[in-house]
Amino acid sequence: MNCPACPNTLSPVQVGEVTVDACQGGCGGLWFDKGELASFDEPHEHADPLLSVRVDPQVVADRGRHGCPHCEGVVLMRHHFSTRFEVEVDECPGCGGFWLDHGELERIRAEFDTVEERQAADEAFLAENLVDHMQTVESEVSDELERAGSLARLFRWVCPSAWIPGKQNWGNH
Repeated sequence: MNCPACPNTLSPVQVGEVTVDACQGGCGGLWFDKGELASFDEPHEHADPLLSVRVDPQVVADRGRHGCPHCEGVVLMRHHFSTRFEVEVDECPGCGGFWLDHGELERIRAEFDTVEERQAADEAFLAENLVDHMQTVESEVSDELERAGSLARLFRWVCPSAWIPGKQNWGNH
């Protein structure tokens, strides 16, 4: 498999039961197949071989958009790994794999100590941002529904079908 960020070929690195593809002697990036990153994203999880991938300082990694090394013709989507917005990762919309540039795994592991801590931060973020936004939207929608109801009542009295039974009953509901 070719590295999406430099001209090197990715090499398999076995860590316990999981095989991760690493750009050894190149840019130092890591490719995680779907679900694999969750085995290494916390500081207490064993990831030493992934944290010590050899990097060639002469290799310049492309920091632009990457193609998925697993899915031909699919461009990786860049987004923040967590609600702390500290680390951007590249995820394949096709296979669900993740590409991490050199150093990003260490930064991800430094964000939260446990899954519970990450979930609590996610819930706090949602409570702080989404709930307030939803209340604003609900208020706006309620106002719009009231205006629409007023307009509908007005048209009921203007529409001839309200006054002529059996004629044009499309408006008489």
